[in-house]
Parts: sequence; C-alpha cells; structure tokens
Amino acid sequence: MGNNKQFTKAFGIWGNTDKEKFWDYLNPILEWAKNQNIEPYITTRIKDNLPKSFDKKVSIIQSADDFKKIDFLLTLGGDGTILSAARAVGNRNTPILGVHVGELGFLAEVTLDNMFERLNTVANGDFLIQSRMVLEAKVANGKKSKNFYALNDFVIDRGKTQRLITMDLFANNHFVAKYKSDGLIFSTPTGSTAYSLSSGGPIVMPKLKAIVVTPLSPHTLTLRPIVFPEDQTLEIKFVDDDEVVFAVDGQVSEYLYPQSKVLIQKSPFDIKMITFKDSNYFQTLRLKMGWGKRG
Repeated sequence: MGNNKQFTKAFGIWGNTDKEKFWDYLNPILEWAKNQNIEPYITTRIKDNLPKSFDKKVSIIQSADDFKKIDFLLTLGGDGTILSAARAVGNRNTPILGVHVGELGFLAEVTLDNMFERLNTVANGDFLIQSRMVLEAKVANGKKSKNFYALNDFVIDRGKTQRLITMDLFANNHFVAKYKSDGLIFSTPTGSTAYSLSSGGPIVMPKLKAIVVTPLSPHTLTLRPIVFPEDQTLEIKFVDDDEVVFAVDGQVSEYLYPQSKVLIQKSPFDIKMITFKDSNYFQTLRLKMGWGKRG
C-alpha cells in the first residue's frame, strides 16, 4: 500500500445500469468532472442505455487498452460490479474506486453519502493504493485450454448431478486430501468474506497473499478449510465420471469434463484498489457482519 501523488486528468465510470440509483447519480458525477476539468469515460453498456435527452460530452471505453488512458475507474454498484470491473481491467494496473450501491458488500469503501468528498480527495491525489491478490486458473477442458482470473474465488461444484463429487487436491505436487463433497471453493483473501465465509471458511485480511480452500458440505466433517501460502500451485484431479461446473467470481462458468485438468495459483498481477488513510477494515467487518449487535 502506498500514496499516490499524481493528480487526476481522466477517469472511467463503470456501473450497474440495472440500478435506478446509478442513473440518479450519473449526471451529478459528470457535472463534478466538468467542474474539476477531468475527462470522463463511460463504458459501451452505459452509452447504449443513455436516454435520448443525454447531451453531455463523454469519451467511451471501447477496448481493454482504453483503461490505460484513465487514472482510475469509478464503479457504482455492489460487489459484483467491482468484480466485473476488475476482470475487465485485468493486468493494466488501473486503480478501482468502489461506490456501494446495493445490498451487503465488502469491496466498496465509499458510500453515496460521501462519494463526492472522496472523489475530491482522489482528484487531489490524496489516497492510497492497496494491491489485492488475484487467482489464476489454468483449465484444460477436453481439447480446449483457457486461463481464468478471479479477484474473489473459483468454485468447482457438482452442477447438475445430485451426487457428491470426488476430487483429489495436490499442492506443489504433494497430495493434500481426497474431497468427497458438493464442491471446493478456492478463495483469495479478498474473497474470504464471500462464498467461502458462508461455507465455514476463515476471514483473511486483504493485505495478505494466500489461497483459501474451503470444502462445500464435505462428507467427512474432519475435512476443514486450509490456508495455503501464495507460492503454492494447487492441482485438482477428478475421480468421478460426472461433469462438474467451474465458476469464476460467481459470474462466469462452464462445464468441465471428467478428464479436465485444473491448476490454480497466484496470478502474476494484482488488482489495485483505492483506499484512504482513515479507512478501517475492522470497522467495515463490524458494520457489515453486525458484530456486537444483539437480536
């Protein structure tokens, strides 16, 4: 984590266009940008859903390389909006500033109430960058090979079958255990407060570099979540003949053949998240999880 002293010349807007509040705040954000003499970029999805009366001058993010033209990406939505933005940014090092518009979420530090205060702070270069670990999965599925990247988690589950699936897990070629369960979650520290947490996994502070493996409803209750260091390459081998589902951040998924090979490891790049000197991770946990509340 470090200070960022550069001043903002351009920024992008990435939003959940299905939320009315996004449209309520789009024009005020663009007015703020105009007053600050900062060039705004919007996504093609936003552009395609603009009302006919829209008359403001904006640039369009038309390709992934356009992320290199902006100093930061402002996201308006829930955690899913940030996850999709992170997947689009990839290895381009564009910092993301998340504004929370939705239900329970852990990723966005800014609320609609303090958004413009925070935007002014960012425009003046008075913010911090926190690097969030990303997972990389190399999947050989039949004749196809793909690489996937996740800020939160990869999930392998039983898909359409009603039976438990059996998988062998290896870490740096060392056998770990045979899992007979509904599936496995492979989580980053950022994703440790998501699906993994609801399945009994630990909370891992986002600053750490680690891989959390959490079984889904294991047949043997002694199979507990395990935290692996960042230098481990995890290999999953499928024992059964059933197809399984491989999901990326809960947003992208595909079926895997029984002979598929899956390798999961730390990605060579991180996602940069904008944070502030007065941000407090434990305060966020207390607020979101209701620690200390009764009833």
